[in-house]
Amino acid sequence: MKLMSFSERMSTLLKSKKKIVADAQSFFNQMDSDMDKGWQMSKSWVENPNQFQKCQIAADRLFTSIHLNRKETAIMMAAYIINQMPDIKVIDIDISGNMEETSFS
Repeated sequence: MKLMSFSERMSTLLKSKKKIVADAQSFFNQMDSDMDKGWQMSKSWVENPNQFQKCQIAADRLFTSIHLNRKETAIMMAAYIINQMPDIKVIDIDISGNMEETSFS
C-alpha cells in the first residue's frame, strides 16, 4: 500500500483561514448531496457513503487536485475533511488506487 501523508501543515493553513470553512458550507452541502446518491469507491459502488467514506472520497479528490496542481480544489477538499473531522491531525491517502485504504488520525 502506498500512502501520502498530510499533517498539521495543511490543517494549520486552513485553521488560520477559518473563513474558508465557514464560507464553504453551501459547497460542502452540495458535496454531501452528490455523494448521498452513491459513489464508486475504487472497485466498490457505495450506495450511501457514511461520513468516514465521504472523507475518504474527499481525500482521493485532494490527492488528485494536488497531482494536477489545482490548489483551490485541494484547499476545498482539505477544508471539507477538516469540517467533517475537526480533530484530524493526519490524512494518510492511499495512492495505489484503493481509496478505501485512506485513513485519518
